[in-house]
Amino acid sequence: MPELPEVETVRSGLAPVMEGQTIRRANINRPNLRFAFPHGFCARLTGAEIMQVRRRAKYLLIDLSRGETLIAHLGMSGRFSIVPPGEDPPPDTKAAHDHVEWHLSNDHRILYNDPRRFGFMDLCKSTALAESKFLAGLGPEPLGNGFSSAWLTEQFSGKSRPVKSALLDQHVVAGLGNIYVCEALFRAGIHPKTLVRSIGTKRRDRLLVCIREVIAEAIKAGGSTLRDYAAVDGALGYFQHRFSVYGREGEPCAHAACPGTVRRIVQSGRSSFYCPRCQR
Repeated sequence: MPELPEVETVRSGLAPVMEGQTIRRANINRPNLRFAFPHGFCARLTGAEIMQVRRRAKYLLIDLSRGETLIAHLGMSGRFSIVPPGEDPPPDTKAAHDHVEWHLSNDHRILYNDPRRFGFMDLCKSTALAESKFLAGLGPEPLGNGFSSAWLTEQFSGKSRPVKSALLDQHVVAGLGNIYVCEALFRAGIHPKTLVRSIGTKRRDRLLVCIREVIAEAIKAGGSTLRDYAAVDGALGYFQHRFSVYGREGEPCAHAACPGTVRRIVQSGRSSFYCPRCQR
């Protein structure tokens, strides 16, 4: 499932084409994705100007001139594509899975393609966005000022939960997923089973820095493509070529001086990859 860097890459690709444009026509080719489309979905979009394309955690937020914001989640296989005037949709997508189509005033089309249909779209009053069922209670963004040493101290203090689970909790930090938590913990030298209450100030601060580094580098690399993800122009992410531990079970540790071998354990149904020598 796309994580923060992948969604941010999609946002940055959509924004220059969509912002300031009017949705001349909106079409849906089925009544639902993971959830049913909101009542009057196409009518509420048609004629609206797109004010801004933003991101919060793993969600795309498209602010409309009528005081509503479209919330979009890519699920496991969702993909937005930009079709310039006179061109055809991307050849690597099947038209049968083009579930949403927007015709913009600049004559571009925006397609949402989702073979597995685990993605979804919703419309919410922009003034009530923070209280929506999808965004309410989300923690700070990992690259924002709110994600600080003081915040982590508050979230970790006295808590008897593994650090891997804590960092996947969207109330602790928004947008992180399995891939980037594994990579950040490796860089910080922290075992994924370590209880957060036992992580001292220096290690906690190091972890914060490593999370920021991993997310920033992944965004710069266009995210990670493991199966379905692609940017709006069809480009694949390439951060997966820089994984130190994720998906590397049985391979040598990425640290040249370390004789360790990457291991995999399962925590809460998800694979955790780590080096038993480097991460304590």
